[in-house]
Amino acid sequence: MSPEISSQSLWFLIIFVVIPLSVSYFYQLGLSRNVIVASLRGTVQLFAIGYILTYLFDLNAYIGIPLMVTVMLVVASFHARKKGKELPHILPVIFGGLVLVEVSVLAMWLLFGMVEFIPSEVIPMSGMVIGNSMVAMGLALERMKSEFTENRGRLLAALSLGAEPKQASTLIVRRTLNAALIPNVDRIKTIGLVQLPGMMTGLILGGVEPIMAIKYQLVISLSIFSSVSLSAMFVTLIMYRHFFTENKQLLESEEAMLAYASNQEK
Repeated sequence: MSPEISSQSLWFLIIFVVIPLSVSYFYQLGLSRNVIVASLRGTVQLFAIGYILTYLFDLNAYIGIPLMVTVMLVVASFHARKKGKELPHILPVIFGGLVLVEVSVLAMWLLFGMVEFIPSEVIPMSGMVIGNSMVAMGLALERMKSEFTENRGRLLAALSLGAEPKQASTLIVRRTLNAALIPNVDRIKTIGLVQLPGMMTGLILGGVEPIMAIKYQLVISLSIFSSVSLSAMFVTLIMYRHFFTENKQLLESEEAMLAYASNQEK
């Protein structure tokens, strides 16, 4: 069992904030305020969620788990939405995708006895799945917008030759999914060699046998790998169509997409 970290020793973590602050100041990156705000916000959020989880862990599982998972899904949806706010119906699409992934993964865990339906197991592991799925959706949306902008000429040429939007967008969809999945593929390749993953490290520090910690880490790592793949695929295959009008014309700019999205949602 690892020694308890005292509140006084946490103050020395300021050193780790000073380093990026110094880099920002020296190279005039203009990130000093963001570094300070992010550090303070992250600290407050972690302590807040610590007290909330303490309360939730004492609740009935059928109350605490749905309550916290719903909050995580909503927050993740609004955060990922920022990457594609020009697109119509982006929020319900992201929320629906996250719900689908979370329900599917949780069902597999429970079906095969990988976790128990108790807040102390389901909530932390669900948070990792939802968080990584959120990032994957954001990456997919950002890359997709970039690909449509860079390949505008090729898309127009394909459409003028009679190609359907689906045919014209095949390469963009492929590149988008590739970009969203590569970070997780690389992470799986080096797991246990370059880094000891967070869940495994936390369990070992908590006194769990290394082999048992590895089993839990495998469950969450492969679950995340699967959920990231599903999330990126879900949002890409649905949202690429909204770069085209109902008349199969390519939207010209973000302003045009915003106007079209506004009309679609009325």
